[in-house]
Amino acid sequence: MRHRKAGFKLGRNPAHRRATLRNLVTNVLLHERVRTTVARAKAARPLVERMITLGKRDTLHARRQAAAFLMTDEATRKLFRVIAPRFADRRGGYTRIVRAGWRISDGAQLAILELIGSELQKKEKKEKKPRKAEEPAPEAAAPEQS
Repeated sequence: MRHRKAGFKLGRNPAHRRATLRNLVTNVLLHERVRTTVARAKAARPLVERMITLGKRDTLHARRQAAAFLMTDEATRKLFRVIAPRFADRRGGYTRIVRAGWRISDGAQLAILELIGSELQKKEKKEKKPRKAEEPAPEAAAPEQS
């Protein structure tokens, strides 16, 4: 029985699990969106929320705690300069998990873990210029043989 045994094991030993989650949290903060499995997204979500809460504190101790967990200095800088001010007036719930179908190779259920406020924006399509009828298509110049 697994009574009172909370947490996700993710099929890894503790060191590998910690490294996986640290990488996932770092990438969520850098790119604001990550596509992963549902189990990993659910395991990483509380850690991302905790990092954003540290960013909102903006003390030296909070910066050191975040830097010790995150994998890159760039992620730490972005957390404190860009992401934390965005959620300054929000009391929690900084992330969203959207289910994204199944992976073709092994059938694992995929999800997108993203920060609130970083929704996908559709790119505007460039209008194609109509080709003029009187202009012939450029021909490739072939070398003449004698």
